[in-house]
Parts: sequence; structure tokens; C-alpha cells
Amino acid sequence: MSGHSKWSTIKHKKAATDVKRGKVFSKIAHLITVESRLVRGDVNSPSLKTLIQKAKAENMPKENIERAVLKGAGGENGSNEQITYEMYGPGGVAILIEVYTDNRNRTVAELKHLVSKLGYQLAEPGAASWAFGKEGAEWKAVTTILVDEEVKEKLNALLNVLEEYDDVEYVYTNAS
Repeated sequence: MSGHSKWSTIKHKKAATDVKRGKVFSKIAHLITVESRLVRGDVNSPSLKTLIQKAKAENMPKENIERAVLKGAGGENGSNEQITYEMYGPGGVAILIEVYTDNRNRTVAELKHLVSKLGYQLAEPGAASWAFGKEGAEWKAVTTILVDEEVKEKLNALLNVLEEYDDVEYVYTNAS
């Protein structure tokens, strides 16, 4: 028996769906902010238009969309910057983490906390980038490391944690 109060049941279901929608909204808002930064706030840009349409399809409020565009264009405390962090993962795999953030100190603290929970730590600049070469806007592994199944599972767990963090845009590894 689910209880005597129908409102209680509705309240719990609504809370669960609100959490899911909130996660989707924050991801889309972050993507809009980053794209708005790249196109300098031009809402007629095809890539930004596509993201705005995606946000509207998810029923994201118009004010949230406008705030994300404004933040990316440089208004409303929007001074996003791209930072690349480096670390070594399981089995000595070199990892590069590209983030777009409006607060460098908050981001590095949260990244350190996320990776330390799994037993890893961020490395100094230049410690892992030697294993990669820049091709256009992406990093490509110059030297690769062959990993076994156990290391692959640990690496996938680490990558999932990193990719769930909103500020992380790309994660590159030299694992094969």
C-alpha cells in the first residue's frame, strides 16, 4: 500500500522528475554558454540555434536560455575560460581534461575532490601532455599504453565520474 495520501505519492514522483529535468537543463545551459562564447553571442549562428532548439524541445524556460547565451557572450558575470588539467589514471594512463569554467578556483577544487575519491590526483602542468599532440582543436595520443580488462574497468569508472561534472567538456586518454 502506497499510503493514504495521494498528494504524498504525487510529491515524490514530481521531485524525482524535477531532479532529472534539472540535470538536463544544467547540461544544456552549459553547452549553450560554451557555444555562445565561441560565436560571441550571435544567436543566428547555426550551432547556437541548434542548441537553443534542443533546449526548447526539453521545455527549458526561455529565461534560462537567454541567461546562458548572455553568460557565454560575456555579460552577467560571464567570463568563461578554457583550462586543461592533467593527471595519470589507472595503469599509468595519461589523461587530459579540458574544462570551460567561469571560476577557476572552484573548478580545480571540485576536480581534485572528484578524482581523490577514486584514489587519484591531478598532476602538474606538462606532466601528462607529453603523451599527446594537438591536431586542430583536439588532442591526439602520440604514445599509447595497452591496458588489460581490470585497468579498463577502473579507467571507465574514472572517465564516467569526470564526464558527469558539468564544466568538463572533453577528456582525452592515451589508453588503447
